[in-house]
Amino acid sequence: MGIDKIIDDRFSPIADAISSVIFYSVPITDTLDVQLILVWLSGAAIFFTVFLGFINFRYFKHAIDVVRGKYDDPNEHSGEISRFQALATSLSGTVGLGNIAGVAVAVSVGGPGAVIWMIVMAFFSMSTKFAEVMLAVKYRRKRAPEDKHEVSGGPMYYLKEAFAHHNIPYVGSIMAVIFAICCIGGSLGGGNMFQANQAFGMLYSVTGGETGPLAGKGWLFGIGLAIMVGIVIIGGIKKIANVASKLVPAMGILYLAAGFIVIAIHYANIPAAFVTMFTEAFNPAAGFGGLLGVILVGVQRAAFSNEAGLGSAAIVHANANTKDAVSQGMVGMLGPFIDTVIICLVTALVIVISGTYENVDGMAGVELTSAALESGVSWFPYILAVAVFLFAYSTMITWSYYGVKAIGFLFGERPWVELAYKIFFCFCIVIGASTELDSIIMFTDAMIFSMGIPNIIGLFLLAGVIRREVKLYTAKLKAQKEAA
Repeated sequence: MGIDKIIDDRFSPIADAISSVIFYSVPITDTLDVQLILVWLSGAAIFFTVFLGFINFRYFKHAIDVVRGKYDDPNEHSGEISRFQALATSLSGTVGLGNIAGVAVAVSVGGPGAVIWMIVMAFFSMSTKFAEVMLAVKYRRKRAPEDKHEVSGGPMYYLKEAFAHHNIPYVGSIMAVIFAICCIGGSLGGGNMFQANQAFGMLYSVTGGETGPLAGKGWLFGIGLAIMVGIVIIGGIKKIANVASKLVPAMGILYLAAGFIVIAIHYANIPAAFVTMFTEAFNPAAGFGGLLGVILVGVQRAAFSNEAGLGSAAIVHANANTKDAVSQGMVGMLGPFIDTVIICLVTALVIVISGTYENVDGMAGVELTSAALESGVSWFPYILAVAVFLFAYSTMITWSYYGVKAIGFLFGERPWVELAYKIFFCFCIVIGASTELDSIIMFTDAMIFSMGIPNIIGLFLLAGVIRREVKLYTAKLKAQKEAA
């Protein structure tokens, strides 16, 4: 009996039970349900956008100036990586199959109108990302008193502060532990085994499937990938950030270039495609249920793609070399814009403009995106295969760091604890590439979204602190401009 069969038989009932709780749905109409976790994430995004005075729009240009280094202090030595490296590393954890397969599913299920709501949700999500990143920098901790550069931060730390702020510190400790456990599960599953499995599946498909050279070689692919990941993650956050800061722009340019070429080839369809997207996004003829269904599909794809509200990106942004929590929060809020507004939108446009979504013929996810790219250039599916591999690889190296920080929080940031986790993480890559662990993936998806429950509670409890810090920062900016 294979390991996947053993795990599925023994673990499936537990996975089903936990997943049903986290992704619990309530009926809205006779044919439409909405997941409560989606309401939780989107509600927080809307709240912080309004509560912080639409900071995502008002300070968008300022955020770009900050990440460009305009406000950097050359004498600052309070973190391990630059602002740009922090953003690139967090993006390497979110930019992945959701930008390719997830968007294709959204268009095929919700229609082109879902794209508009995906973009709308992405803009709101920028505010949630700002809040969690800002708190991660504000409440980060040095690994040792004598160490000026190595720091640890994220929801595990500001959750304790949030509840201590309201005189119930023991609840904060419990919430922090829950978050850390969920983060570890998500790191090993959705951030590791699922990525390895899908990367192998894509390469397996484009190289001939059962008759190709990779047939039955999942374990060998997994070993190679584990070595590639291990070489990077053993070096810690500096090595991860260094690789991510080069890999993310490269893979983004590669994928976007292919997408723009296909869009240019079908340039005559561009006006009609945008008309279709906006028409279907606000189509009253579809009725309340149909219109709400389109909205929910778009909102779900945005929430699931950029991870705003889950607290994952806050872990790496806490390492940014700055003492200014608000400015780093603004850097962090660029993540959903790049991930969803730019990359996801290009995927959606390729699918809609090429007309591929109208004749899915059983295709879904990556297959639909691949067919859309092929409609422009016959060999572009190979470019997609490379992009999928790079997306998966970058996601794994970043999520390994999230897991390391979470397990360090639980058991102490000892070198042997971190090394043991990194070795186990690499071992899981081989399992993910060579087996079909449906129940494990379903369970770890639930754990990833479980992170959003305690994290957003912490954000709400510290909402007053966030707004006060924003007011102080913006007042300082105003004074600097007046003085200049």
